[in-house]
Amino acid sequence: MNKSIKLWGAGTARTLRPIWMAEELEINYELIPIGPRTGETQTEEFTQINPKQKIPAMEHKELKLSESLAICRYLQKNFASEKIFIPRDEIDVSKEDEWCNFIYGELDETSLYVMRRHYDLKDIYGESPIVVDACREYFMRQIHVVENHLNSRKTILKDGFGLADIFLMTCLDWAIFYEFSLPDNVTQYRDRIALRTAYQKAMKINYSN
Repeated sequence: MNKSIKLWGAGTARTLRPIWMAEELEINYELIPIGPRTGETQTEEFTQINPKQKIPAMEHKELKLSESLAICRYLQKNFASEKIFIPRDEIDVSKEDEWCNFIYGELDETSLYVMRRHYDLKDIYGESPIVVDACREYFMRQIHVVENHLNSRKTILKDGFGLADIFLMTCLDWAIFYEFSLPDNVTQYRDRIALRTAYQKAMKINYSN
């Protein structure tokens, strides 16, 4: 096994992303399944890898990376596989960037993560039904952008399953956990993607504890 690749972190939607990408690309890697808010990200060893003390993180040879998007994009570009569509021309690269930024910025950070703070982490950040309701409304408004986009395609980019799909699927699972009712195209999309072998394997690995 090539243990020069280490992935740090498990148990969250964000840690699922690099694990899933590695499984899609059939990369041999070592997972150190530390969790958030356990004290494990505050050790001296991990702080040297990621001074932000956040998961996920990755080590490959001399490179240290944090942030799920940066890690997944690095793996995507350096361990190419026919199972993952990699944009080559400027238009497809730009469209992938657009979708990844939309999913991460609007669905993850602005909606689901803010909701998480005042929903299942309310003992830490404080309970706020008003914030939770606002996040629910905002998420549903944004998910209809995805719903309309999926009217005529089975993956985010027309040429096949890729990075944006991994990011979207992790947010959809997160939304289901928070008891959102997703629209029809999005539900059918999620059901299709959930059949992927690498997704099922990554889910077991990420949530094994």
